Amino acid sequence: MFAYIIFLEARMLPVEKRLELLKVVAHPMRIKILEDLTQGVKCVSDFEESLDISQPNVSQHLKLLRSHGIVDYFVDGRLKCYFLKEPLIPELLELLKKEYKEDIPAPACCPVTRKGTYPGERRR
Repeated sequence: MFAYIIFLEARMLPVEKRLELLKVVAHPMRIKILEDLTQGVKCVSDFEESLDISQPNVSQHLKLLRSHGIVDYFVDGRLKCYFLKEPLIPELLELLKKEYKEDIPAPACCPVTRKGTYPGERRR
């Protein structure tokens, strides 16, 4: 159990790294690329076909993802075969796909609901 806790702490990304990761991922094409990679290894021509974008455009997105440690590749003959490297990505993509039926309800002390009072100390 102790070793597992140490592993979790070692794998915890600093806030700055998490923010940078979100900035890099926050692009429609990069999200589609990452979704494809959750299915397995892909080469650039696979992305060209599935995303209907040019090879240079695919390569630019992959280069950015690789420079941030999100994906990596290996060479198989003339092909560069890309794969996911950052373990947070599949979970993040699943979270983005999730649908919520309603908003979080307003707190009882909310001025909109006019119920209750603020539970904390008022400072003025």
